[in-house]
Amino acid sequence: MLLHDLGLLLQLQRETAVSHGKAHAGGQTPASQRLAVSSHTPGSGQHTPERGRSERGRFESSGLTNRKPSTAGDQAVVAYHAAIVGWRCGRNPGNRRPLLMACSVHGIGVCYGRDGNNLPSPTDVVALYRSNGISNMRIYSPGQDALRALSGSNIQLIVGVPNDNVQSIASDPSAATSWVQRNIVAFPGVAFRYVAVGNELIPENPSLAQFVLPAMRNIQNAINAAGLQSRIRVSTAVSAAVLSQSFPPSQGAFGPDSMRAIVQFLASNGAPLLFNVYPYFSYRDNSAQISLDYALFRSSGVVVQDGQFGYQNLFDAMVDAAYAALEKVGGSNVRIVVSESGWPSAGGFAASIDNARTYNQNLIRHVGRGTPRRSGNAIETYIFAMFNENQKGGDEIERNFGLFRPDRQPVYPISFN
Repeated sequence: MLLHDLGLLLQLQRETAVSHGKAHAGGQTPASQRLAVSSHTPGSGQHTPERGRSERGRFESSGLTNRKPSTAGDQAVVAYHAAIVGWRCGRNPGNRRPLLMACSVHGIGVCYGRDGNNLPSPTDVVALYRSNGISNMRIYSPGQDALRALSGSNIQLIVGVPNDNVQSIASDPSAATSWVQRNIVAFPGVAFRYVAVGNELIPENPSLAQFVLPAMRNIQNAINAAGLQSRIRVSTAVSAAVLSQSFPPSQGAFGPDSMRAIVQFLASNGAPLLFNVYPYFSYRDNSAQISLDYALFRSSGVVVQDGQFGYQNLFDAMVDAAYAALEKVGGSNVRIVVSESGWPSAGGFAASIDNARTYNQNLIRHVGRGTPRRSGNAIETYIFAMFNENQKGGDEIERNFGLFRPDRQPVYPISFN
């Protein structure tokens, strides 16, 4: 792999990420529209995303292990794979036997998806979060039953504006006002933290991506009118597909032109960028070029050296590439919240209980330290996902990202201590 191949790699990254989008709900969509618009009905709460896919077998470079890359080309391969990321989020909680110890890690949450016909009730789900010390939750649509269950729980919440609502909210300020009144103002006992306007619409869904910023503005205005602007921040969730360049991480740059205006909106409102980070898919699709240890936070030394910053894991390289991109468009003060990250326990290559437990446990231990570029700044992070969801579309791995089974038994032990 030669350094001059980097431009081709980055172009392939963009083509791969855009052409393999994801679906964001209970219904399935054609392969060409994998990002998808959900067929959500009000109050159902049936919104969880189907993770996107990177193309397999694009490269035949020599594999990278725990060693520090010996050539710039090796570094390019690692950083390239750091940017081709998959996505996902969802699952449900369970039994009274705690899977997670009392939470002492700042800002760790779990995504609660509802694409299943055998999941616990929202009341039982909230009880499971609380009994396991999980202080933060992400949901993908404002199901009224879930919001009622969350009332008074003090669980910090990211609530999503479903992808299929974004265009109407962008086009009609009164629709945004109605959405905020119905789903936020009506639930004063819920600890809303962020509103995520769409999930991975930029750049995966060009037909809807243009509506993200207008919808964010209308939701923000509705929140301001309700007097909640000091409590609730408005953002959108994106994947690594928004990066046109990621090697080295310090050269990270956004591709879609719309990101500049979105970053300016976030900066002016003190809101974070919600970033979905999936080392699993990069490793799965490119295991000849990237080591499992680098993906699982197990590398014993630096794998990628980028100026003064040394990278021992793929997660940090991906997050710092996004931080560098933010800085280039006036977002130096915009914080990143990792709104999804996880590893499947079954259903595909490298998807095992041991790997899932290792990744998620090491993620929990790691995020309090920050990244090389933001050392010491804890990363608010949401693990995907709470439950294995039997009605999620896509590959079998999509149904095996959960920390719990639908009977509320843990899939594997993990500690938040």
